[in-house]
Amino acid sequence: MTPDVLVAGLRAWFAAALPDHGIYALMTFAFVAGLARGFSGFGAALIFIPLGGAIVGPKLVSPILLVIDGIATLGMIPTAWRSANRSEVFVMAAGAALGVPAGAATLALLDPTLLRWSITIIAICLLALLMSGWRYHGVPSTPLSSGVGLIAGLFSGAAQLGGPPVVAYWLGGKSDFTRVRANVVLYFSISSIFSAISYYVGGLFVPAVLALTVVILPSYAVGLYGGSKLFGLAEERTFRIACYVLIAAAAIIGMPLLDSVLR
Repeated sequence: MTPDVLVAGLRAWFAAALPDHGIYALMTFAFVAGLARGFSGFGAALIFIPLGGAIVGPKLVSPILLVIDGIATLGMIPTAWRSANRSEVFVMAAGAALGVPAGAATLALLDPTLLRWSITIIAICLLALLMSGWRYHGVPSTPLSSGVGLIAGLFSGAAQLGGPPVVAYWLGGKSDFTRVRANVVLYFSISSIFSAISYYVGGLFVPAVLALTVVILPSYAVGLYGGSKLFGLAEERTFRIACYVLIAAAAIIGMPLLDSVLR
């Protein structure tokens, strides 16, 4: 096979796999999502899933985010490994090991509108809890940490939206914001492995996922890098406010009522 034939074949494959609209919008959403992820350690799904899902649907946008985030955040893992409370992260990840497959099954079986409304309501409740000023002052217990991981895994498997319960739990404790961010990054690097296995078994890695990943990944990576640089300039109060805003954005943008506006 000559290089010209190979290039022509790749072009034809991309043309067939890519959607016929919304590519530039998806790239923009990915950049903003990367900024949020790089700064706070989470938040990419809160932005990209609702907006991207309105363009290509939840069954495409969830595995796309899983792949681009997994590739782009590899460089964040060594630092997170050194700074995180690894024993606590592993306990939470054990719960996610059960929740993610259940969430992936939910993605395939549950009515998408019902799932999105459920996530919206829970996100609003978590935001109200955080902004009330209540804090968990005890030492995180194994059952509680694994339970949070189970819930977050369910959300991650269903829509890559496991950030709110994890961040709500760790922001409510005594850990400083640097430790919280490291915990979140390390936790999601582990839970992403569970999601990848579940999505593969469920047949969600279709050609369009690969094609869109190639197109969107650079925008997401640039946003991630910029967000990481912003994190070094932020104070703890700024970090907490940013997290609250991201959770609020998830609750508002994720409402199915806004689908007509996004489209």
